[in-house]
Amino acid sequence: MRKEVIITAKTIEEALEIGAGQLGLKVEDVTPEVLELPKKGFLGIGATGYKVKVLGKASNSEVAVAFIERIIGHMKLNAMPKVISETDDEVKIDIIGDNLGALIGYHGEILDSLQYLTYLAVNKEEEASGEEKPGAIKISLDVENYRKKREETLQSLAKKMADRVTKYGKPVTLEPMNAYERRIIHATIQDIAGVGTHSVGQENERRIVITKDGAPARPFPPKRPKPYVPGGGNQIKNKFKKP
Repeated sequence: MRKEVIITAKTIEEALEIGAGQLGLKVEDVTPEVLELPKKGFLGIGATGYKVKVLGKASNSEVAVAFIERIIGHMKLNAMPKVISETDDEVKIDIIGDNLGALIGYHGEILDSLQYLTYLAVNKEEEASGEEKPGAIKISLDVENYRKKREETLQSLAKKMADRVTKYGKPVTLEPMNAYERRIIHATIQDIAGVGTHSVGQENERRIVITKDGAPARPFPPKRPKPYVPGGGNQIKNKFKKP
């Protein structure tokens, strides 16, 4: 996504200065595209200057907001994205509106997907512009403070399950969670004495197991070894065989 304005001036440098001012950018943040060369005219009559398209790169937040607005428009929701903060490496956006459950989904699955797609949209712009930056721009997307409420819910769940493990001594396995939610559980349990956590499972089925401190980090008990029987199994059968 790029902002542009067409300027006519005596020189390209002058066109860049005027265009950058109109776009609210610095001269070094815009590039020229010459549309027409100057014409001298006849005896100075009809003379024209350079016709230049001055291109400026949109900010990361502008790219993110435009992308989210398109998604919201396709979903026909009464909502709008609001930029909370923007730094050189992160953009925080909150979506406000009515009946936004469709943007959240079960335990925030749709919100996570929209956040990732917005991340791709923003960082694709970075790649297309040819600019090199230390790292990709992080996108933090929320819907009416859902993530804060979800974080509080997970912290409450972690404390409740830790109390159960402490009381009964048996490990508790939680439902599958994404990496962000698992980090919240791990961080909460770290501050509770006498219990610990580990993860089991793969990808979308990865779960957290809460155990008492010192308990083996295994979701299932090990198999018992088969007893050694000299001579094999037939010897046992023969022992009980009628004469």
